[in-house]
Amino acid sequence: MEITDIIDLIEPKSARHHKKLKARLRLDDQVYLARANEFVSKYERILDKDGLDMDYAVDKYLNMIEEMVYEQIQFVSSGRYRYSSFDEVNRLVYSNEEYMKPYIHGLLMSQFLWQHHYEIFDFFIERIKKHPSKINRYLEIGGGHGLFINWAYDLCSDGNNSFTCLDISQSSLDLCKNFNPGKKLNYVHQDVFKHEPVEAYDFISMGEVLEHVEDPIALMQKLHALLTDDGTVFITVPTNAAAIDHIYLFRNAGEIIEVCEKAGFEVVEDFSIYAEDVSVKKAEKFKVSMMYACFLKKK
Repeated sequence: MEITDIIDLIEPKSARHHKKLKARLRLDDQVYLARANEFVSKYERILDKDGLDMDYAVDKYLNMIEEMVYEQIQFVSSGRYRYSSFDEVNRLVYSNEEYMKPYIHGLLMSQFLWQHHYEIFDFFIERIKKHPSKINRYLEIGGGHGLFINWAYDLCSDGNNSFTCLDISQSSLDLCKNFNPGKKLNYVHQDVFKHEPVEAYDFISMGEVLEHVEDPIALMQKLHALLTDDGTVFITVPTNAAAIDHIYLFRNAGEIIEVCEKAGFEVVEDFSIYAEDVSVKKAEKFKVSMMYACFLKKK
């Protein structure tokens, strides 16, 4: 099966979303197709191992979108996310295996079906290829489905460096393990604020986590403490993106940068892309979600 086959599976279930995918995705881009089809091949093995199939994955992906649309409608109306407490969303999502397992499958599917998610992934891959120094100790916080650490390991592992995936959700770690068979990864089921390694890390990746905490400055300060003095941090953060487990609202990239700077970082390079193909004016007016990504160094 290829990524185009998955898109075709979506058509009878949601013709409208199928049309959007066909219009938005880079289906003539050979690099995208090669990466997406490699992902599909790995993902099929995971599904088969669990006695599942791609129809299951597509259903969970569409269910996730339906939930997010509902949350976004509420957000546009109220101007705030539905939940503001980490304890609430931890109980509802991260510690709730019945909810979290299908939800993480939906998120994994979005990595190659949402153009803005793929563009962020591409930004990460292309830059990490050119990282100026060897990565000795790599930490991924909120590793989720395991896609980013999978590629980082393949690009940077030499058998002597270490790669650690830390997540508060056991369901996420389980999927990450299944997505990375045979790789020498350390898996840590722990709240990042309680993580106290023996040595600091020289590269930390944290994708879509900052909006999940009540105090993002405190989280970035924790990353600052975990990082070597000349290390690199890569983060991604969505703005105006309602979801059941998003509790801190960032309205624009400037607010994200401000948090990073207050925690002692400076932006080395960044990239942003809206979730919909609209003008900046319309995006701001209708609170269209934007994905922001950046590489950071200590000031």
